Amino acid sequence: MYLTSEVKSEIFSTYGKSAQDTGSAEGQIALFTHRIQHLTGHLKINRNDLVTERSLVRLVGKRRRLLDYLKEKDIERYREVIKKLNIRK
Repeated sequence: MYLTSEVKSEIFSTYGKSAQDTGSAEGQIALFTHRIQHLTGHLKINRNDLVTERSLVRLVGKRRRLLDYLKEKDIERYREVIKKLNIRK
């Protein structure tokens, strides 16, 4: 499985405040980015997997909403997350 608890705790410790801080916007955005990258790789191989494509679109929307929230709350944190994760709008 691609997303184990060790991978999740590593993502949250790297991008969030700590490994147990799963509620921070930065940690959630990083987790969504990891999942989006995995699903994108899956869709490159399996082009007709419509369920995965729908899940990918929903994840991108969730990440976009979190990024918009972070942008409104604190523009510096938003810029830092964009820079760390190499996401561009």
